[in-house]
Amino acid sequence: MHPSEEDSKLNLVPAETSEELAHRFQRERRAVSLQREDRLGASLAPFRVGSVPYLNAVPLTRGLESQVVFHPPSELARQLRNNELDAALVSVTEALFNDCYDVLDGIAIAALGEVKSVFLAHRRPLAEIEEVFCDTSSLASVNLLRVLLGEHGWRPRFKPLPSHADAAQADYVLLIGNPALDFALSEHTHEIWDLGSAWLDLTNLPFVYAVWTLRRGVENASLRRQLREAKDFGVDTLDHIIATRTEYSYDFRKDYLTWHIHFHLGSDEKRGMAKFIELLRKHTSQTVYEPRFVA
Repeated sequence: MHPSEEDSKLNLVPAETSEELAHRFQRERRAVSLQREDRLGASLAPFRVGSVPYLNAVPLTRGLESQVVFHPPSELARQLRNNELDAALVSVTEALFNDCYDVLDGIAIAALGEVKSVFLAHRRPLAEIEEVFCDTSSLASVNLLRVLLGEHGWRPRFKPLPSHADAAQADYVLLIGNPALDFALSEHTHEIWDLGSAWLDLTNLPFVYAVWTLRRGVENASLRRQLREAKDFGVDTLDHIIATRTEYSYDFRKDYLTWHIHFHLGSDEKRGMAKFIELLRKHTSQTVYEPRFVA
C-alpha cells in the first residue's frame, strides 16, 4: 500500500479529545476498581475482623466493609481478648501490653505531627492540670497523653469521661476519632493540644496510633494477604473515598486523609513505636512487650 493511502486510512479514526481521553481513563479505572472490589467481596470468611468507626480507618477496609464489624478501640480490644475476633484494627497499645498478638507489618494509622483527631482540650493552663477526663474508647491515646504529660513532670488523675456530651464542661478532656473532630469543628471555649504535634516536638518521630492486631496461633496467611490488598485498594482509590464520604467537608476530608494521616508502617514508624515503648516503661507500671511483626 502506498504510504499516502495508509495515512489516509489511519486518519479515518477520529482523534480523541482531551475530555474524551479523561472520560475513558475514568471508565477504565472504575472497571479495575470494581474488579478489585469484587475480589475482596467475599474473602474474609471464616475470619472475624473488626475495625474502628472513624474516618481515618476507612481506607484500610476498602472493599471489606460489609464483612467487618465496627466498634471503638476499647471494645475491639475486649473482643480480641475474649477470642470473639481474629483480627482488629486496634490501638497499638493492645499489642504492646499483651504478649499474645502479632502485628501485620507495613500497615498502620499513623501521623507525623498534627493528627487533628487526638487531642487534649483544655480551658486552663496545662501546667495546672490535676485531673483529666478521658474518652473511654481510647487506649493508645490515653497512654500517649500519660507519657507526654509525664515528660513535663505532670501527673494528673485520669478519669473516664461519662459521655461526649460532657466534654464541653470539662477543664481538661482527652478526645479521639470522629468525636474529637466533631468537638474541634464545633463552637467551644477550649484550647487544643494536639498529641501528634506534641509527640513530634518531643521525639521528631511519627506516632503509630493503630495497627492490624492478629490473634497469635491462628493460621491466617490468607487474611493477612486480603488486609494488605484492602489497604492497597484504599490508598489507590483515596481520591474516590474523599469525594464520596459524607463526614465533614470535602476540603477537610482531603486535608485530613492526605496530609495528617498516613497508612504505612515503615522504619520511621517502628522507631516511633520503639520510643513509645521506652517511654511507656518509664511512665507506667505495666509490662510492655516488643511487638512481633508478621508479613
